[in-house]
Amino acid sequence: MQSSNLIDELAQNSSGHGASLGGRRNFLRKIGLATAGSAGLAALASPAKAQPLPENLDVAVLNFALNLEYLEAEYYLRGTTGKGLEAIGISVDGSGGEPGGKVFVKDKPLVKFATPAFEEYANEIAVDESKHVSFIREALAANGAEIVARPQIDLKSSFNALGKLIGLKSFDPFENEINFLIGAFIFEDVGVTAYKGASPLLTDKGILEAAAGILGVEAYHAGVVRTLLYGQGKAVRGLVGKISDVRQSLDNTSGVNSDQRLVRNGAANLVPTDGNSIVFSRTTRQVLNIVYGGVNAEKGLFFPKGLNGAIR
Repeated sequence: MQSSNLIDELAQNSSGHGASLGGRRNFLRKIGLATAGSAGLAALASPAKAQPLPENLDVAVLNFALNLEYLEAEYYLRGTTGKGLEAIGISVDGSGGEPGGKVFVKDKPLVKFATPAFEEYANEIAVDESKHVSFIREALAANGAEIVARPQIDLKSSFNALGKLIGLKSFDPFENEINFLIGAFIFEDVGVTAYKGASPLLTDKGILEAAAGILGVEAYHAGVVRTLLYGQGKAVRGLVGKISDVRQSLDNTSGVNSDQRLVRNGAANLVPTDGNSIVFSRTTRQVLNIVYGGVNAEKGLFFPKGLNGAIR
């Protein structure tokens, strides 16, 4: 699929919100909440500060997830179309920071895929992630709830910084298809564990069902990425393993392995789980440690100014 056709398809999907909006209204019908507010997300992001949980916790969780969906959508869209969310008609404005925070990315980030199947996979994931953004935004809007704007996102120096942590002089995820898969690996496992970790915080069954649906999609994405990277051989597996180690270190957990390499006990480890084959959970603080690139950091790496509406 050519990138121009993908842009057209995405734009058509984003413009046809009439029918789906009714479903989003039904999905949030029972919440009856006003706005999430910065305090709600701050409580989620830093439970150590013992802030009271907001009454509108469900909205706070959705807005926390929206920040992360902005990041994933921009990454995949830039790599598959060369453009971002605005180009396909999805609004990125809202509260909590500068309207539609800037995305820092290399000039001409469109990846030159050498393998048609890899390009098709990336295109499909780009569509999914962009729809996650529009779904959450419209669901919040249908209930009159606050929607956080896209925060400032760094898709350039962030990857170079990570590259140095794993022994590379620099790292450009848009240089080729394998690099793009490695960049995707950084996000996908985190997305799965973040939604799993947030599930106990949700009180509305409709929202919980929708979140479970998004978690399932993210898990499919993670499985595809891990499988493709495993097939690239020992050198790539080793490099990806170092990324896993960095994430585990940033989790700041003691004696708990919530991140796993592609190879474990000498065998393929395509589905990282605990001893009961259940996916791991990450707290919001652990998620922030990874996307900010530091334990207890308030901003940094992929989010130079922090998440919108969350602790800085």
